Amino acid sequence: MKQRNLGSSGLRVSELGLGCNNFGGRLDFDVSRSVIDAALDAGITFLDTADAYGKDAGSERVLGDVLGHRRKDIVLATKFGRAIETKGKRGSSRRYIMSAVEDSLRRLKTDWIDLYQMHYPDPLTPVEESLRALDDLVRDGKVRYIGVSNHQAWQVADAEWTARTCSLNRFVSVQEEYSLVVRGIEREVVPAIRKYGIGLIAYRPLASGVLSGKYKRGMPPPEGSRLATLKHQVGRYLTDPYLETAARLETYAASRGRSLIELAFAWVASHDFLSSLIVGASSADQVRENVAASGWILTAEELAEIGRIVTPDDPSNT
Repeated sequence: MKQRNLGSSGLRVSELGLGCNNFGGRLDFDVSRSVIDAALDAGITFLDTADAYGKDAGSERVLGDVLGHRRKDIVLATKFGRAIETKGKRGSSRRYIMSAVEDSLRRLKTDWIDLYQMHYPDPLTPVEESLRALDDLVRDGKVRYIGVSNHQAWQVADAEWTARTCSLNRFVSVQEEYSLVVRGIEREVVPAIRKYGIGLIAYRPLASGVLSGKYKRGMPPPEGSRLATLKHQVGRYLTDPYLETAARLETYAASRGRSLIELAFAWVASHDFLSSLIVGASSADQVRENVAASGWILTAEELAEIGRIVTPDDPSNT
């Protein structure tokens, strides 16, 4: 498994990361364990979770119970700030951050978090307050690096300026949705992270399965598929523009003797600002399939051909 630096930091992460949002909720403990074991056996060293994943922060609890002595061999990332079920805990105030990190450390059964990420912006808390709290956690050794998720470019720039001005630890990563059909971050976020040397952690590189080839225009989602379960996402992803683009891309991939999934992974991985692409899995076999689908390095000619199939002006790129 190829390793990449997380932005301009010295932290190395596997190009393909494991998204752990299914643990402690959709998947039972034994299946979750098999998924984690398969990922580590395949060379995936970057595991991404959050305190809001699973029932009662179940994802962190599963990881804490499963990793054991292998904890030291991986880069473990978690997040804070998103509302946790009905408890209403959210935000990035100093008070909340200091409480949330202790809870995550306890659930994960670890002394440190490699990458601690602000899940969503907090409009009620000045970014300097959040950065000072996170800086203290880094200095205390409880957190090694800090990042953000679902932030706009101006918020990234504001945090960067504040960290530099106040001599605080800066965010080294931004986690955003990015795929062949969802490319909105190219307008402003990508230029910002290029400027500041911040690495992109891309989630949903398959656009919730649209780029897996399992969804077809005019047909309902297959039983048991992600969008058959998450019906609230159907209106966003199962649109004619998305499905038409996916069909064109699948034809192109087949002409190269490749699958649509291989193409989707390869295209995201072709960008130099990409540090890791996060993919979830519901079984050990799916982990192995995802790893097998990674590794295709697109040539300049292939990238140009793909660019003629899908352009940033495509109406599906929202």
